[in-house]
Amino acid sequence: ALELIERLRPDIVLLDVRLPGVSGIEVCRIVTERYPETAVIILTTFTDEQLIAQSIQAGTKGFILKDVERFDLKRAIRAVARGEAAIDTKTAAAVLAQLRRVPPVQSEPLKEPLSSQQIAILRLVAQGLSSREIATQLYLSENTVKGYVQEILHRLGVKNRTEAVMVAVKQGWL
Repeated sequence: ALELIERLRPDIVLLDVRLPGVSGIEVCRIVTERYPETAVIILTTFTDEQLIAQSIQAGTKGFILKDVERFDLKRAIRAVARGEAAIDTKTAAAVLAQLRRVPPVQSEPLKEPLSSQQIAILRLVAQGLSSREIATQLYLSENTVKGYVQEILHRLGVKNRTEAVMVAVKQGWL
């Protein structure tokens, strides 16, 4: 896999989490370190929360189950190509269920709490919607939604949408 990536330098790589002789998560880590311009989407048959967390830490931009519909896979690839994160709805449901079992974190409150609009956007992000889809639902421009998402990431001190949703669930906001 790494030899092909080195030679072809793709924009996006779809990686099976179980590769012969090596972990897909380790390949993801190597790809994101060596080729930061290449986004990785992990494909798997498992919704194991630990596997999802390891994938996020390795730098994946997407986590998709192999039984996902073709339309949803295309949507995920397009979202990652736009610089967004992608997670299929079954995986999102598994992550949210797991995070809800964890008691809310007692941490320092935000200096500026999230607005009701930001919380609404975060709820839609948790459902796996793209910026364009959120914009359509909330009657906003796509750029406005992207601005809200960037502000949410900044306020929460996270790097991507998946981490933002995880923080929101741990805080009891979703």
